Amino acid sequence: MKIFVYAASGSVSGLVVEGLLEKGHEVYAGTRTPESGKKVPNLHWVKADASQPNLGLEVLDQVNRAFFLSPTGFTDQFGALNPWIERAKSKKLQKVVLMTAVGVEHSPDDLPLRKLEIALENSGVPFNIIRPNWFMQNFQTFWISGILKDKKIYFPGGQAKTSFIDVRDIASSAISLLLDDSRNGKEFTLTGKDSITHDEVAQKISKATGLNIKFADITQEEFKKNLLSAGVPEDYSNVLVYLAGLLKEGHVAPISEGVREITGKDPISFDQYANDNKKVWLI
Repeated sequence: MKIFVYAASGSVSGLVVEGLLEKGHEVYAGTRTPESGKKVPNLHWVKADASQPNLGLEVLDQVNRAFFLSPTGFTDQFGALNPWIERAKSKKLQKVVLMTAVGVEHSPDDLPLRKLEIALENSGVPFNIIRPNWFMQNFQTFWISGILKDKKIYFPGGQAKTSFIDVRDIASSAISLLLDDSRNGKEFTLTGKDSITHDEVAQKISKATGLNIKFADITQEEFKKNLLSAGVPEDYSNVLVYLAGLLKEGHVAPISEGVREITGKDPISFDQYANDNKKVWLI
């Protein structure tokens, strides 16, 4: 098949690209920096930028299927991706898989991500929607500076549990759905196999690395200040603060069977994630 992958240099989409290539498919990879993409057979880099929603749309004329997600940092996900949904509709693509986020189906219809889901649901294009929980990999990206500098995970999570998911499981689920039409029209919540507190996260990273990592339960105000000082735009910082509030209230603790239902495999445990990635905390 010929498949388009949006935000192809990101953590999830990058793995989707790799997995599709390994299975012998031809991939058109959308990114803001196509010139820096690796050159391999059957991989075509395409200029696509969420800040210019109509840029690159014509690539959908060349493919059968597409995977869409909103790049980190954009709060108007509808504005960024609806032109792509409309193009997929006009070109009668065989399938679209859209990644949003855990709990979006319970949001008001005018929330940009929910509005985008509704647009796809009503498009007539065969689809699946996946809604992953908080990524395990956040501890090696968003929260890594505190771990490296102070051996602390700074986050306003309290003692709430979260069923964190490894991005490898998100990618493998997306690939399975892109290549299999037997579940068309279904929407899946994706979580890990464990629901754990941030204290337990700190313990598991400590065990994997031999370091003494602690969880620091900061206020939402401190959290926002840290995000802004790290260069996160204020509107996106506000979104992360809001989502952290939902986490602290326990809304992302449940464990789903989505990964197993789609892939036939159990999701990766946090212990395995920590062991597989321990080098990032040992710099």
